[in-house]
Amino acid sequence: MRTARVWPVLLGVEHTVIEKVELRQENGEEVLVASVRPTRSRRSRCSRCGRRARGYDRGEGRRRWRALDLGSTRTYLQADSPRVSCPVHGVVVAAVPWARAGARHTHAFEDTCAWLAANAALSTVAELLRCTWRTVSAIVVRVVADRAGETDRLAGLTRIGIDEISYRKGHRYLLAVVDHDTGRLVWAAPGRDQATLRAFFDALGPERAALLTHVSADGAQWIHDVVAERAPQAVLCIDAFHVVAWATKAVDEVRRNLVGDLRRAGGKDAAAELKGTRWALLKNPGDLTGEQRTTLAWIATTNRGLYRAYLLKEQLREAFRVKGRRGRLLLAGWLAWARRSRLPAFVKLAKTIARYLPPIHNTFDHGLSNARSEATNTHLRLLTRRAYGYHSPDALIAMAMLTRGGLCPELPGRTA
Repeated sequence: MRTARVWPVLLGVEHTVIEKVELRQENGEEVLVASVRPTRSRRSRCSRCGRRARGYDRGEGRRRWRALDLGSTRTYLQADSPRVSCPVHGVVVAAVPWARAGARHTHAFEDTCAWLAANAALSTVAELLRCTWRTVSAIVVRVVADRAGETDRLAGLTRIGIDEISYRKGHRYLLAVVDHDTGRLVWAAPGRDQATLRAFFDALGPERAALLTHVSADGAQWIHDVVAERAPQAVLCIDAFHVVAWATKAVDEVRRNLVGDLRRAGGKDAAAELKGTRWALLKNPGDLTGEQRTTLAWIATTNRGLYRAYLLKEQLREAFRVKGRRGRLLLAGWLAWARRSRLPAFVKLAKTIARYLPPIHNTFDHGLSNARSEATNTHLRLLTRRAYGYHSPDALIAMAMLTRGGLCPELPGRTA
């Protein structure tokens, strides 16, 4: 095979003329430097829009782009970097076929880096590719922006889930929108208020917002208000997990109040014993250990009020499990029971659920939950732990889009 055909394959470049390849000694190590130029059809093009443009000047002269290592040898591409005068974007550096605009690395290097970042810690990727973790983060942002511009992620949305997640201490939140039909994260932005959600609907546009049929969310009223304002035809379903979590919180409140009453009455031993029943009360029945089942039986015989709170929590969970008409009947019975339960936490919860009754009934009828959104939130927490936190929400959003938004590139040289 001719050398002219071998080097483009080894360097992972297309539409590129390899002028010369040499091994040089730089900074105490041998590096491979390939002098290249674009083919005639790819010269004098705007790096923003790709259109042909008139040459302006020689720019900064020759520059380098980092390529994937060949074996254990660090490899670079070297070429002129002239500027062109684009009628639309003005004077910009001419596009090169082997790298993205503004990048210091080749397409193959950046795609490999982004794929590795989606599957390993940034520090591991940085060590493997011999660059800094900040470089890896910047590459992820650039690759995601490039691939996001190739497709319209908001096209064809009909059923979406909306949820917020804390990504950093100090009440730093991201608002995430998930497509229920594909399971993909389609939009995310920092914030957790009406203005942030309206920004999503602004990006979606009124015509596509009118195509939404179902929206799932938690009990945040500000989400419900914006959905009613921007997509009034959509069926709003409240997430079952959050409603049952309200009941779980109410059970724990009943237990803590009883523990406090016992301590104030001088029953420290009884308070300590009741304090240790938390997980027996909060766990689902199928997940209880033998000891926890025994604890529940003891509560049923010694503390009827607390056991009543536990049964209320379980009946609410059962209503969401069976759904449909039977779920509506169970919920109606639950509301009547909770209102007369003489447990302040559940009397208050009954008022809350009554206020959200229409979206809860929608959940029963349509079976839509925020499970996909919660899975995305769990994944974002894992990404945050793996990176030991993110200083910038943009970096986390880029990583989330890479791993959950379908924007992760294929490894160079591999078929999809």
